[in-house]
Order: sequence, then structure tokens, then C-alpha cells
Amino acid sequence: MGKARVGVLISGRGSNMAALLYAAKEDTCPYEIVLVAANDPDAPGLALAAAEGIATFGQSHKGMKRAEFDAIIDAQLRAAGADYVALAGYMRLLSPAFVAGWENRMLNIHPSLLPRYKGLDTHQRAIDAGDAFAGCSVHIVTAELDDGPVLGQTPVAILPGDTAETLAARTLIAEHQLYSRTLATFVTRERQPDWLLNKVRAIALAQPQAEETLSHGMPCFGIAKGKKFAWFTRDHHGDGITALLVKTTAPEEQASLIEAEPDIYYRPAYFGDDWIGIRLDRGENDWEHLTARIRASWRQIAPTKLLGLMDIAEQF
Repeated sequence: MGKARVGVLISGRGSNMAALLYAAKEDTCPYEIVLVAANDPDAPGLALAAAEGIATFGQSHKGMKRAEFDAIIDAQLRAAGADYVALAGYMRLLSPAFVAGWENRMLNIHPSLLPRYKGLDTHQRAIDAGDAFAGCSVHIVTAELDDGPVLGQTPVAILPGDTAETLAARTLIAEHQLYSRTLATFVTRERQPDWLLNKVRAIALAQPQAEETLSHGMPCFGIAKGKKFAWFTRDHHGDGITALLVKTTAPEEQASLIEAEPDIYYRPAYFGDDWIGIRLDRGENDWEHLTARIRASWRQIAPTKLLGLMDIAEQF
């Protein structure tokens, strides 16, 4: 799988952008910077990015409606093929449509230990409160200002005599280290077994009367006091595979799926012809399709009475 493509939005010098850019030069870094865009065409960070061979875009937002300007930035990000967006000192409130368009794919770094001190003047507010530590946080961007799920934090000690400026300078060092690490983890999360298990678990346990148990060292999901409809496997018997196992809908389906897409589907050992393995460790999972497969598998083992009740409920 190739590297995740990240667009970075800045408003000024772009020091956090630079930290992401230089981290991306490491061969093992899982992301690459494909665009640096700013709401100020004279932002110093644009010149730095251009010198490093990164595509740039700068345009003033003045005189434009928020949604109108965001649509221009959105078009630039998509033309660059960005998979994710990283806000790095981007001093603009974002329109709801822009946030929704990059839902769960846009991160921001904030100079406080969220949820403390959302907004501006974070360093002075921490000093005035008598806090022992300030710090920085990386979070997923949502419609509410500085309110998305926090992915990582670094505390920074407040020293005697600190001013907002001295604390900000020290916190910036922590920001540069935290952001690149957190972004790397975030763009590879769909290859991490624990994240994948939690995703499968949420879907499986949303099925009526579903419960989770452990069997043969694998988490599995079934109807209470009944049969199993899904299994989650990671490196089972040393095969190195992370996958979802679900029931097939017809005897010949297993063979046809494997023949059509052998990189995704496989015959799980010891499960017979009525189960199919779907690999989850490729980093590009169609969760709508996986949800439908889990749902179909559940329907195959659900008692007739429960199926009838569900079909009646779905009519309303």
C-alpha cells in the first residue's frame, strides 16, 4: 500500500507544517505531503514548502464568504489527491460543509491540554490559572471549535517566571514532535489489529441479541445462546493475517469470491466451505460492504422468530 497523501493548511510561517514535511522525508514515514495551502498568498510557509518541492496554493479569504472560500480550498485539496488534511496554524473557522467533507480525515494541533483552554491565548490562560503544566493536543476536527476526539497530548511544565512567549516557544517544540507521530499513527490505524477489532466489534454487537465470546483464541460474535455469525482473527496459527470471517450465502460463493478477488478473500482453515475470510490488513476497507456481510451472516443463523420480528420492525 502506498503512503497516505496529506494536504496541510497554514496561515503563517508554517513551523508545524515544516515538522510534518521533514518527518515525511523518512522512508518509513507512512504519509507524504502533497499540498500546502494558505489563506494568505504571502504566508512564509508557502515559500518554505515550495523550496522543498511541495505543491502550494495561496489565496486571500478577504471579501469572500466562508463557505465560498472553503470550497476553493477543498477543490485544491481534492485536485492534489489528498486523503487527509492537517491544520497547522490555520487561523480560520471552517464551514460545516468543509468539515463534513473531511469527516474523520482532518486533524488539528492545539496549544493546550484539551479540553482545557479551547480557542486563543492558551498559554497565558494556563499561567494565570496557576497550572503546573501546559501542553499541546492533536485532535480530529469536528464542527465545534477544538472539540473533536483527542488522539495525542504532550504535557509541558510551566516554569517559574514563564511568560506566554517563553511557554509558547517551549510548547512549540513539543508540538513539532507530537504532530508527526500522531499523524503517522492516525493514517495507519486501519492496519492496526486493535483498531480493526473495535470497528468489527461495534458493527457485530449492533446486531440484535448479539454477544461476544472468545473461542480458539479468537473473538467471535453470535446470538445469545446460539450460533456464531462472525469471527475476528489476527495471526491465527501464525498466518500473519488480520481478517473478518463471516458465513457465505451459498455453497459456491466461497470459491467465486476467492477467484474474483484473491487478495481480499480466502478460505479460512478449519471453517469449511460455508465461511469466507475477508482480509482487513490491506489498509483500504469498504466498511459499508463489511457491515452488509456481517448483517447477512447474522441473518443466516438468527432464529426464524427473531428474523420475523426484525423484518416487521424494518417495515416501520
